Amino acid sequence: MASMTLTQRRRIFIIVTLGLLSAIGPFSIDMYLPGFEAIASSLQTSAAHIQLSLTSFFIGIASGQIVYGPLLDRFGRKIPLIIGLVIYIAASIGCALTNSADNLMWFRFIQALGSCGGMVASRAMVRDFFGPAESAKIFSLLMLVIGVSPILAPTVGSFVMAHWDWHGIFLVLAVMTTSILLIVIFFLPESKGPNPTLSLMPKPITRSYWEVFKTRQFFSYAFAGGLASSGLYAYLAGSPYVMMTLYGLSEKQYGLVFALIASALITASQLNRLMLNNYTSEQLARIALIVQSSIGLVLVLCSITGFINLYLMVALIFLFLGSQGFVFPNTSALALSPFSRLAGSASALLGSVQMACGALSSAMVSYFHNGTAIPMASVMAGCAFLSLIIVLGLSPKTS
Repeated sequence: MASMTLTQRRRIFIIVTLGLLSAIGPFSIDMYLPGFEAIASSLQTSAAHIQLSLTSFFIGIASGQIVYGPLLDRFGRKIPLIIGLVIYIAASIGCALTNSADNLMWFRFIQALGSCGGMVASRAMVRDFFGPAESAKIFSLLMLVIGVSPILAPTVGSFVMAHWDWHGIFLVLAVMTTSILLIVIFFLPESKGPNPTLSLMPKPITRSYWEVFKTRQFFSYAFAGGLASSGLYAYLAGSPYVMMTLYGLSEKQYGLVFALIASALITASQLNRLMLNNYTSEQLARIALIVQSSIGLVLVLCSITGFINLYLMVALIFLFLGSQGFVFPNTSALALSPFSRLAGSASALLGSVQMACGALSSAMVSYFHNGTAIPMASVMAGCAFLSLIIVLGLSPKTS
């Protein structure tokens, strides 16, 4: 009995730690959203220009994960992870000390490169520790930890803004990540040791990625999940303007609305874990995307016709992102399940696809900005429809 209790405690510790690593990226995105206007004013630029620092973060995550995949497979999980966290901490301090919008974009890019280590390693370690059969349930548990970040991050960001200024947001991120780094170094077990047989030369790395990419199950579910996630990133890029400028919410009110909407992700991801006892990941992902696409269409039509107010906007986005709580864990598990030897590379490529789609969607919201909610709503709906088309038309049956 004592042995089983210890094993269960170790399991919980690993899941929470992997959740914290996964949450570094979302926290880095969400925490400074309430400060967009203040940052723009401080750096003597526009909020639309500051939005580009969000896009540069997405570009950094999308490109950086490609680098971490082979490193995690070659050197084990912990060494590349630790290096990434150190890079993140240094870049966060750079963000806090900068006095230029352009420099902020560059530091955010480097910060994203560092956060990639946590995101790629956590997904690969889920595959290492728990195997393909249990991965979808573990990803749902990680969503519980990840989902808390959109609730806490804007609230913490607003609190820092109220008692300090926007520079403090990045210092807080540096301190939080330092704490996670210490946990990783001293307490997190290594899930997979080094593999000296794997080469880090460009040709073998490219061949490994191509082996992953050409697997139909990976290709279809990675892009389906990436496009669905892009709807979330479109919301992240557009919501500060829509909620605070169009609907006049204060920073504190925006944080509360953000928390309410984020609770949909948490609730849905935990319902997903229970529903996996009776339904397959393919079934849940397909149904969730049908629902999400339908809600996206309603959101666009209401935005175009003007038949919408703050309460309806929040309700529709709540339902839209609630659907994402079913899509993410199932598409992620399905995309990674064919791989064991190349789990690190598969995890990196999966994250790169997701973040590349996120960078594109957030950039589209900024590019088509016209003073209304239509660009945000249209990009959200378009991402959901494309994801649904992929799942219905390309994804293979896995069971």
